[in-house]
Amino acid sequence: MIDHAHPMPIGRQALLPAISRASIYHKPLPVPEANLALMRLLDRLHLEHPFAGARMLCDLLRLRGATVGRKHVATLKHLIGIAALYRKTNTSKRHPGHKVYPYLFRGLSIKRPNQVWAIDMTYIPMAHGFVYLTAILDWATREVLAWRLSNTMAADASVDALEEAISRDDTPEITNMDQGSQFTCSAFMDVLTAHQIQISMDDKRCWRDNALVERLWRTIKCDEVYSHAYDSVSQAKASLTKYILFYNNGRPHTSPDGQTPDSVYFTLLPAKLAA
Repeated sequence: MIDHAHPMPIGRQALLPAISRASIYHKPLPVPEANLALMRLLDRLHLEHPFAGARMLCDLLRLRGATVGRKHVATLKHLIGIAALYRKTNTSKRHPGHKVYPYLFRGLSIKRPNQVWAIDMTYIPMAHGFVYLTAILDWATREVLAWRLSNTMAADASVDALEEAISRDDTPEITNMDQGSQFTCSAFMDVLTAHQIQISMDDKRCWRDNALVERLWRTIKCDEVYSHAYDSVSQAKASLTKYILFYNNGRPHTSPDGQTPDSVYFTLLPAKLAA
């Protein structure tokens, strides 16, 4: 790391880890308010029309009085981390050092707590800015096992949430995720392999693979996020803490059988873990 107080010149320090000296002095600019407003609207439109790509979103924005170019919409979509849910050819380039695993759920009967976990990340708008929410969901019971807020899409939040869920709730047989770099990186994969957890990844060509987690994001955003304008990350964290507690032990779910995730999870959990 660069130490500005060290007597060695900054340029010499930059040579050792082979990083650009210009990057040391770079300070990212805040996202303009106009873009933040568009991002909040795009996030809502994506929940209402998950099949809409950049071209259709441009048309939907125009109907709401916002004239935006398709390339600008595509840039904001990338920043938010959303993509249209439809069958399409795989045009993305994954990191050459990151392995992609097959999707393991087809034909699998999922009926037990900790049989399958799903992890994903979504964009959370605030009054001024935004954060990313990472959550781990127990597939059979809909229980949110752990979650984190972060300012970036880096892997730290995903690793922290996974380690918390494992320390609190034992290990699953399978963990499913998308092919985002925060999940395919070695830091995240090392935790899974160390606990002998099978790895499953969404097929980019099949939008149904991630449907249950997408439903979780819709519930959290419609019930909680869109009714608040968080002034700070700490306020967002406090409000989401309260809501996710309600989601787990106070909000009935159509599946399974109108019960809360907590009641199903701890009823079906083996006695040695429930104790």
